[in-house]
This record gives sequence, C-alpha cells and structure tokens, in this order.
Amino acid sequence: MNKKELKEFLDAKADQYERPDFIASDPIQIPHQFQIKEDIEIAAFLVATIAWGNRKSIINNGNKLMDLLGRSPYDFVMHHTDAQLEPVGNFVHRTFNGVDAQYFIKGLQNIYTKKGGLEAIFKKHATVKSLNPAIHEFKKEFFTLPHPSRTEKHVSDPMKNSAAKRIHMFLRWMVRPNTKEVDFGIWKSLQTSQLSCPLDVHTGTIARKLGILTRKQNDAKALEELDQNLRRMDPIDPVKYDFALFGLGALEDF
Repeated sequence: MNKKELKEFLDAKADQYERPDFIASDPIQIPHQFQIKEDIEIAAFLVATIAWGNRKSIINNGNKLMDLLGRSPYDFVMHHTDAQLEPVGNFVHRTFNGVDAQYFIKGLQNIYTKKGGLEAIFKKHATVKSLNPAIHEFKKEFFTLPHPSRTEKHVSDPMKNSAAKRIHMFLRWMVRPNTKEVDFGIWKSLQTSQLSCPLDVHTGTIARKLGILTRKQNDAKALEELDQNLRRMDPIDPVKYDFALFGLGALEDF
C-alpha cells in the first residue's frame, strides 16, 4: 500500500472498531459503569493500571476492585477508614497485589486533596506535542507519600524509555471525545493531538507489518516513531488509529 491507501485502510479500520459494541470486550467497560467525572477517572486509572494479560481477567479483576471500593471509587478514595481499606489488601492481579492497591488509594487521595485531582497534574505538566513529560511528573507526585518501593513499577515512566502503554491508554480514555460513545472526553484541558498511541504487542506487531514502525522493541523510542507516523496521517487525532491497530492484531489476526 502507498501512503494514501494506508491512511484510507486505517481510517476505515478505526471507524470499524471505535463503536459502542467494542466496549463489551474491553476493560473500558469498567469506567463506563459510572457517571460522575471523578468516579470515571479513578475507575479508569485503576483499571488501566492492571490492564495487562488476559482481557477477561482484567475485566473480572477490575470489577472485583470496584466492589472493594463499594462501587463508589471517588467517595472511597476520599473518605475511607483504615478498616475499610484493609480488605483492599486482599486484591491481586498478576504482580499488582493488595499492598499496591492500598497505596494507590492513598496516593489518589493525596492527589485529589492536595494536587487538584488527576486532570490538574497532567494539564500542569503537558507540552504542546506530548504528554510524556506529564506522565513523568505525575509519577513523582503520585509517589510522594511513604510507599513500598515495589509499587512504583506499576506506573511506567517514558523518561526511563518505557512505552507506558497502560497510562497512555488511560489518557486516551480521558481526552478523546465521546463522539462515538467509546472514549469519555471528560478532560477538556488537554487535546487529542497531545496523545500517544498505547503501544503493546498487538499494536506494535501490526504497525511493523504495515511499515509504520521499524524499531523492534516496544519502548519509548518505538512509541516516538509510531507517533510521528500516525500524526502524519491525522495530526489532530492520531490516536484514533489505536482502534485500527489493536483490532487488526487482537481481533482479526491480520
């Protein structure tokens, strides 16, 4: 395919998969259970954090975590007691365990109490071209409370050459508009042009097959290369192609 044909192909695939029926098999269904902005973004942040491995397992454990938060994540984060936090210590998803989950609740409480909330931090540190610096600064602010060192691995840092797939997915959910009823578009202070594609095994494999990614590792340098190529096709909303690349890889075995 030439460049024009490739763009037309990916535009069609993005449109095919960015539809409400995509939600039923995707972890984004968890934050879709809520209506209040803070509930949505906290549920989304927590579920995106555990979004690796089998999708059914992610969804099941995401629902278990919401149950532990009384199905009111913002209220739980802000007003939980030590006794209410204790059962969260039983949560496990792969290497993200109860100790990690308990700190995430405390860290989020600190973010909302003293930092103005999740959106405020990302808005403060974003650049015109990228949210990678904001992710780096967010991680520093999120871990200002005493915490187990092991817990830090659950927030990736692009400045340490991570593709930071899960947090970029979370940012896509928050920033891209709800026009097609999949993403939420509840963060009005950031632009879709600042987003980066969540780079995982599916998107990376398909991007290489299509010739829009040459680097072999799925790291920050690969993400930069992929971003540049996607922004050439759509500088305003490059991350819409996440739907195309993921769908081709995970759902079509392209």
